[in-house]
Amino acid sequence: MRTIVHRAVAVCFLLGCLTLAAQEKGYWRATSSNARAITGDIALSEDRLTINFSGFTMARIRALEPAELSAAFAADSPAAGAGSLYRLIVPAGKVFLHKNTLCGSDETEWMAAYVSGRTLHLAFFSGQKPPVFTLDAIANSSDVCGVFTYTS
Repeated sequence: MRTIVHRAVAVCFLLGCLTLAAQEKGYWRATSSNARAITGDIALSEDRLTINFSGFTMARIRALEPAELSAAFAADSPAAGAGSLYRLIVPAGKVFLHKNTLCGSDETEWMAAYVSGRTLHLAFFSGQKPPVFTLDAIANSSDVCGVFTYTS
């Protein structure tokens, strides 16, 4: 009996993780001034981010905790949404709308995504090490490239 309960819990956990990541998939319209000026509309799939018809391979690293979402996105109530950390490489020289880049002269190496309802928030980071998601670390980090908002 104990084995059945353990398996049921494991299946529910895995399905929950897949559901959280699935919320981020799809076509998103740029709504913040950063998104409208730099990326325009975007599309996310299981392993790809598409910005202005350019595709970039990405890999989901882990789910983000509610406190991490609050730190990265100044979210008052992160429990209402779900977020993930992704690894990707967007070359420093890759220009998007109005000849803008995501991280200036640095490669974009990390992306945090937070979905709440029909709104997607993305934060891009440079640096080889994964970003630290605390209020202090985010406020003092030179690796934060920008935060963008989209709607479905």
